[in-house]
Amino acid sequence: MLQLALIGLLGGLITGISPCILPVLPVIFLSGGVQGARKGAASRGRPDGGSTSSARIAAPGNLVTAVEPKAEAKQRRQAGWRPYLVILGLVISFSTFTLVGSFLLTLVNLPQDLLRWMGLVVLVLIGLGLIFDSFQHILEKPFSWIPQRRVGTENGGLVLGLALGVVYVPCAGPVLAAIAVAGATGRVGPETIVLTLTFAVGAAIPLLVFALAGRRVAERVKAFRRNQRKIRIAGGIMMIALAIGLVFNLPQLLQKLVPDYTSTLQEQVQDNDAVKKALDLGGLVNEQNKDLNKCSNGGTSLESCGTAPDLKGIQEWFNTPGNQPVNLKDLKGKVVLVDFWAYSCINCQRSVPHLTGWYAKYKDAGLEIIGVHSPEYAFEKEVRNVKSGARDLGISYPVAIDNTLSTWTNYRNRYWPAHYLIDAEGSVRHIKFGEGGYQTTEKLIRELLQQAQPSVALPAPVEGSDDGPVAGATTRETYLGVTKKVNYAGTEPYKAGAGTYTVPSGQPADSFALGGGWNLGTQSIAPTGSGSSIALNYHARQVYIVVSGEGTIDVVRDGKATPVKVSGTPTLYRIVEDPQIHEGKLEVRVPKGVQAYSFTFG
Repeated sequence: MLQLALIGLLGGLITGISPCILPVLPVIFLSGGVQGARKGAASRGRPDGGSTSSARIAAPGNLVTAVEPKAEAKQRRQAGWRPYLVILGLVISFSTFTLVGSFLLTLVNLPQDLLRWMGLVVLVLIGLGLIFDSFQHILEKPFSWIPQRRVGTENGGLVLGLALGVVYVPCAGPVLAAIAVAGATGRVGPETIVLTLTFAVGAAIPLLVFALAGRRVAERVKAFRRNQRKIRIAGGIMMIALAIGLVFNLPQLLQKLVPDYTSTLQEQVQDNDAVKKALDLGGLVNEQNKDLNKCSNGGTSLESCGTAPDLKGIQEWFNTPGNQPVNLKDLKGKVVLVDFWAYSCINCQRSVPHLTGWYAKYKDAGLEIIGVHSPEYAFEKEVRNVKSGARDLGISYPVAIDNTLSTWTNYRNRYWPAHYLIDAEGSVRHIKFGEGGYQTTEKLIRELLQQAQPSVALPAPVEGSDDGPVAGATTRETYLGVTKKVNYAGTEPYKAGAGTYTVPSGQPADSFALGGGWNLGTQSIAPTGSGSSIALNYHARQVYIVVSGEGTIDVVRDGKATPVKVSGTPTLYRIVEDPQIHEGKLEVRVPKGVQAYSFTFG
C-alpha cells in the first residue's frame, strides 16, 4: 500500500508540473491565491489604506466605523484558508468524480457529462458573483441559514475547488490510466482509493504552491492591495473565460503549442517494471492477449506478438459504412493499426495528425486504422462529444466507442495514446505507447504493406526516413518564436512585437531572415500585411515547416513557386523532398491569417 501511495504521489507531481495545468493556473493564481491574501498581513496599521479590512462603510450615510479586532482577525483567518480550501475542493471532487462519478450517473440514468456541465455552470456563477456584487447576494440567499455562507466568491473557496476538480482534465499517464480503468470497470478497492487520493494530492501540490505564491504577491505588492475590486473582477473574468474555453476545447489548442517537457519523466515511470507490477496495468491475461508482452514498447523492427485480440464490448461505431461494426477477422489481407485514444487527451490530440496523414496516404494501399475511443473521464463517454472531437481532429477512419474499456483491457493496454500494428495475417507486429516514434511506425507500416502486396506502389513517406542523417549533418531545428529563436541572420533586432524586416545580402548558410512586416510572438510569428516572407538557407534532404491558420503559403525555389494550402491548428507540412542532402535556398511567402512556428530538417 505504501508503494502504491508513493507511485500515486509521484505520478500526480509529474502531472502537476506538466503543460496540462496551464489552463487552470490563472484561476488558481487570482481566485485561489490573490483573493486569499490576508488583509492587513503586510500593511496592518498603515495610513495609506494598505489594509482594506481595517474599516467598513455603513449604509446609509457613508459612516466609517472601525472593525473590531476580533472580527478583523477572523476575516484574516478565513481569507488565509482560501488557497487551501480551493485545492482541497479540487482534490475531493477530482478523486470522487474519477472513481465513482460514472457509476453514479449510470445508476440514475443521467448523461455522463452532467457533472462536467454542472462544474462549468458553477464556475460561471462564481465568476459573475465576483464581477457583480448584486449577483453575489443572490447566490448567497439559498445559503442564508449557514453562518459562513460565502459560496466561493470571496472568503470561501471550497465550492470553487469542487467545481475546478470536476472540469480539471490532467494529461494521461500510467497512474491515471490505472485509476480510470478501475473506476470504469467497477474494480474499486482500498488500493485504488489510495492511488487516486495520492495522485490527486500530488497533482494539487504544485497548484497549491502557485496559489500561495499568488497570495504572497498580493500581500507584498502595493498595487494588489489598492485594487482589490479590480482583482475580484479579473478573477471572475478568468473563471468565466476558463468555462467558455473548456466548452470549446480551447485549452487543448494552448497545450498543443507547448512542448511536453515532462515526457522524459513520464517515460521513466511508465517503463519501470516495479511500477507496472504495482499498478497491475496489464489487466487480466487471457488466451487472446498472453503474447502481447513479447512486443517491446516502440521497437525499431517488426516483432511477433501473437494474434490480435478481439475488439470486445464496443457500444457504437461511426465512420464505417452504415455505422456497422468492424471485425478484425474480416480485415484479413489488410494492415491494421489499432489506436487507443480519448478526444480530450492532449497527448492523443498531438498524435492524431500523424494517423490521419498515414490514413490519407496508405488507405488505398491496404492500410486500415481503427480508433478505439477509451474514455478517461465520464464526460468522454458521451458519443456526441466523441464525434465532435473526431470531427475537429479530422478523423475519417472507423471509430469504436469502448466506454466499458472492454477492448482496452483485452489488449492489456496502459496508455493514451497506444498504437498496435497488425499484419495482413492478423498478428500484432509492433506496439508503441505514448507519443513519438512516428517515423519508426510509418516505416513498419510500409514494410507490412509491401509484405502483403509485393507489387504495391507506395507514395513517399509522410514522416521521412528512419535511416535519416546523423546528428549535425543537417541544419538544426529552427524555431521562429522569440523565446526559442535560433539561426536568425537578419540585421534588425529579433524582439516581440510588430516590425519591418529586410533580408540581408550575403545571408550565411543554415540561417533564416525575414522580409516585410511581421509580428513576432513567443511561439510563432505572423505577417502584418502583404509581401511578408522568410528566406531560408539550409543543409538537408527534406525541409518541413510548422504553420497554422487559414491560407496558402508559396514556397519559392529556383524561381518556381509551389503553393501549400494551410488549414487548422499547428501542423507539419513538408515543403522540400530531394534525393540527397545538399545546400539549398528557398523563400516562403506567408499571407495574413497564417502563423509560422518552426522549420525542421531531415
